[in-house]
Amino acid sequence: MAEPRRKMKDLRKQPGFDFMAWFCIVFLYAPIVVLIIFSFNDNRSVVRWTEFSLRWYYAAFDNEGIRNATIVSLKVAAVSTLFATTFATMAALATTRTPPFRGQMLSYAIINQPLMIPEIVTAVATLSFFSIIKQLTGVTGIGYLMLAHTVFCIPFAYMPIRARLEDMNLTLEQAAADLYATPIQVFRKVTMPLLAPGIVAGGMLAFVVSLDDVIITLMVAGPGETTLPVYILGQIRRGITPEINAVSTLLLLLSIVLVSAFFTLGNKKK
Repeated sequence: MAEPRRKMKDLRKQPGFDFMAWFCIVFLYAPIVVLIIFSFNDNRSVVRWTEFSLRWYYAAFDNEGIRNATIVSLKVAAVSTLFATTFATMAALATTRTPPFRGQMLSYAIINQPLMIPEIVTAVATLSFFSIIKQLTGVTGIGYLMLAHTVFCIPFAYMPIRARLEDMNLTLEQAAADLYATPIQVFRKVTMPLLAPGIVAGGMLAFVVSLDDVIITLMVAGPGETTLPVYILGQIRRGITPEINAVSTLLLLLSIVLVSAFFTLGNKKK
């Protein structure tokens, strides 16, 4: 006689679960809430509240260093997102729309390498590699930083694009091929429209990762290539001010909007 199946216990009903959950939530989000609140503080102190004010947001917009760093960040993030999403789409098609091949798991590991290796190791290796190229060619510029961000962002764009391809039904693509459509026509008229939400979601995630990166940027960026996160880090070393709180709040808001859009598009089925 078969043994009766044991009823799975609800983890949420275990003793102490609610306490630990709220403990983690409070200590994870309380610093962010404090940051946002004191960004609207009229006083220069970041620990003593006086009155509500947008003073530090106006100061941040008037700060030339912040404006220049923001422009560099947006430029690097936009270029790296464009190329990373393009390469990620090609990689996703090559690993999902082809028959299984020898070394397929190795290809997955290579594509996702930036996720598995500590970022500081990747940053040091990239710095050494680019230093050799600069010595041999004498070529410098912001292109190295864009290239480093592109390579680092590929796996972040690859994951949602590949997930979208794996969820897509092959029936429409096969029907188009049966109607004598060329592979390019099938991709342009069938695969691409269905894949578009995944591509946009992957691009948004790559943009956020590039915009927020610090370690690789610190190692690779040259003179005049200071991004906004690196600028904030440099200012914090001199002491936290409400102006930095305001910039961090705006950066947090942008990240929340993009990540929310990423999850919305990633879950979109039609």
